Amino acid sequence: MLVADFVLDRLRRWGVHRIYGYPGDGINALLGALDRADGDPELIQPRHEEMGAFMASAHAKFTGELGCAMATSGGGAIHLLNGLYDAKLDHQPVVAIVGQQKRIGLGSAFQQEIDPNTLYKDVSSDFVQTCMHPAQARHLVDRACKVALTNRTVATIIIPEDVAEADAIPSPPREHGAVFSGVGWSRPRVLPDPGELQRAADILNAGGKVAMLVGQGAQAAGDEVMEVADVLCAGVAKTSLGRVEPADHLPYVTGPIGLLGSTASDHMMKNCDTLLLVGTAFPYAEWLPEEGQARGVEINLDGRMIGVRYPMEANVVGDARETLRALLPLLGRKTDRSWREELEREVDEWHRVLDDRAHDDADPLNPERVVQEASQRLPDGAIVTTDAGSVANWWARHLKLRRGMQASLAGNLATMGPGTPYAIAARFAFPDRPIIAFVGDGVFQMNGMLELITVKRYRERFEGAPLVFCVFNNQDLNQVTWEQRAMAGDPKYPGSQWIPDVPYADYAEMLGLRGIRCDSPDDIGKAWDEALSSHGPCVLEVIVDPEIPPVPPHLMAEQAKKAVKAVAKGDPETLGIAEKGAQQKVHEFTESIKSHLPGGGR
Repeated sequence: MLVADFVLDRLRRWGVHRIYGYPGDGINALLGALDRADGDPELIQPRHEEMGAFMASAHAKFTGELGCAMATSGGGAIHLLNGLYDAKLDHQPVVAIVGQQKRIGLGSAFQQEIDPNTLYKDVSSDFVQTCMHPAQARHLVDRACKVALTNRTVATIIIPEDVAEADAIPSPPREHGAVFSGVGWSRPRVLPDPGELQRAADILNAGGKVAMLVGQGAQAAGDEVMEVADVLCAGVAKTSLGRVEPADHLPYVTGPIGLLGSTASDHMMKNCDTLLLVGTAFPYAEWLPEEGQARGVEINLDGRMIGVRYPMEANVVGDARETLRALLPLLGRKTDRSWREELEREVDEWHRVLDDRAHDDADPLNPERVVQEASQRLPDGAIVTTDAGSVANWWARHLKLRRGMQASLAGNLATMGPGTPYAIAARFAFPDRPIIAFVGDGVFQMNGMLELITVKRYRERFEGAPLVFCVFNNQDLNQVTWEQRAMAGDPKYPGSQWIPDVPYADYAEMLGLRGIRCDSPDDIGKAWDEALSSHGPCVLEVIVDPEIPPVPPHLMAEQAKKAVKAVAKGDPETLGIAEKGAQQKVHEFTESIKSHLPGGGR
């Protein structure tokens, strides 16, 4: 047994059965060991190391298990970084295995010699070590896995070629300096401080208008979140990483928050007198209550993040589920339901606004209609991914997710690229579940099209359930275009924003996959039915209007002034964005008037 064989066997004992990686001579010994491993762990070969790291991050997100990515020395190690940063910033346990030149050549400026210890010092700040001796391999793998799981972060092991090729030493010599590590880890119960918990309960009991914001850390506490919301007559907004729990059909769930948010969430935050954050580090403080408006309670497993978004009177460090369970007996059930009823009217109004917007005329197809139609057809147990770009707005607002579904994106890194590899990793982890990726044409050109070749390679394993890549073709890097207008006060700059038209459905067909193209609002429902009836990979290309603005719940004064300034400078789409942006706000005004009429205006 070589060190390379031993490392893979040790990873297997830690529950790693799939490694996403790309070959190179810096990891030749590990590739040979993977061949001898008979598929456990198996190597999944993406088209690029960055995509492999995204897949490892997605595996951790959707399964709760360790993700694992592998790359060769030099350029391969560099390519991993963006996907690993996605795991680090979204707090996912991923182990990275990186090759290195032979020890004898280190320091000589040898070909492909870089310093991965320094390079990975930030992305893998909690653990990055080089295996300099075969007897180290055992405790390095064990500690990397323990650190990744405990700190929910990236841990990296760098293995020089000659060490990987050396004979394994499964048990170190019994001498001073040797350590004898073991496989094994268990998730702790992190319980809150009783005094701080009582302080939190007192604040929440005194509040008359409680607003809850839940994130990724609360997704395993859906029942508890719903029960607390019921007792407090609170509304619940959700971050993009906390998309699923509680489910969107509940009348008090106000939906997304922030630039991608809903008018219902915005109304709740503007008018609440008490704010309860659970399992989130939502960064945009301008979308929370004004300082001094609301009393604050926060529950977070990570004490480093307590009270850094809003001044909190109760800072409760603990696991979301355990803490909410301990909090519930201390809460008094509120009998005045006027606040809850007010929020439910806002939620109902918001859903009507979304439906109105989705049915607005567009040239040729309204992107909101695309996601609205998909939402009505989401199969049970679906896993839904998306990417950075304007498509994330429609994904956040229009999809109504039910219990048993999963959804994610690059939340804190907000990078282009993960939507497609996330979907591929989800399919490997859950062969029988429907998988849908919503991606823009810009990011699909960046890397998604190449990863369809990965789908082609493993196609026989992807049959049996829908795997749909919905590509929004508008020939525009649309989110940045709108940011240029609203944040910089500049018109759309075609030199940076225009991208070539590519026949994505035809490209899928060329690879032997299924391709569907739709450019008509009358046909989009049928197109979704066709795509979701596929028993394997399918690209649904939708030709959408780039002039449909991802208007936030309310326009900040500075953003409005800059948008007007951009139009005044001669934006090439001035007429379209003025007409369509105004129409969106008309829907909000109209539905608001209706909701205040007897019978809700219906």
